Amino acid sequence: MNANKLKLLKRLGVKYVAPVRPRGVSAPVEGPSPAPASAVEIPVAITAPVVTGAVLGIAPSGPQADAMAELYRSIHECQKCPLGKTRLHFVFGSGDPAAEVVFVGEAPGADEDEQGLPFVGRAGQLLTKIIESTKTWKREEVFICNVLKCRPPGNRTPQPDEVEICRPYLEAQLKIIHPKIIVAMGASAAQALLKTKEAVGKLRGNWHDLDGVPLRVTYHPAALLRDPSYKRSVWDDMKIITSRYQELKS
Repeated sequence: MNANKLKLLKRLGVKYVAPVRPRGVSAPVEGPSPAPASAVEIPVAITAPVVTGAVLGIAPSGPQADAMAELYRSIHECQKCPLGKTRLHFVFGSGDPAAEVVFVGEAPGADEDEQGLPFVGRAGQLLTKIIESTKTWKREEVFICNVLKCRPPGNRTPQPDEVEICRPYLEAQLKIIHPKIIVAMGASAAQALLKTKEAVGKLRGNWHDLDGVPLRVTYHPAALLRDPSYKRSVWDDMKIITSRYQELKS
């Protein structure tokens, strides 16, 4: 695990991450033993069964955490599209599997592909600030994921066939979490979730219904890095989202 990933996990409260035995290595009969040098790591975002303490809001056990871990195991080796052959890591998502709010982005970037966690680069750092500036949630209390689980080469826009192949994975995550609110960040996320070709500018400003869950569209944090003038719009969106959340909680 590289230094950047360790720094991020430490900030989010990770106390211990257990390595996972590779396929074909049997569990010890008595007592623990060190994992072999070739052992691979499952992204900590969904390793509730092998992580102790508060890890991105995931408890060591629970039906939703268990369901997320099982979903990860069933899809993390996906090779249904060419992105499976070019990725470094399958970026499943991170956060609380029982979260009341889910933030959905487009696809992993270079930092995410390297670390196996969503939104850990510059856009991710800004997203953390956006979430926590509401004074309503900490990053580890929400769930963050992308429409695509693998990085498109050169960070290009996801292609329609890639979205269609990956959409069931996102839908399965949302079904497990069953959030109170979904926040779609950027055109790719909004269009994939709402199955539309409308631009973000037309989708913003209104509540949408996704299988009974209120969905709000806002700009992707990367757009704010390119054009800071979007910050006011995102802040306005977050105030509306927070207000709706408080109404649903009452």
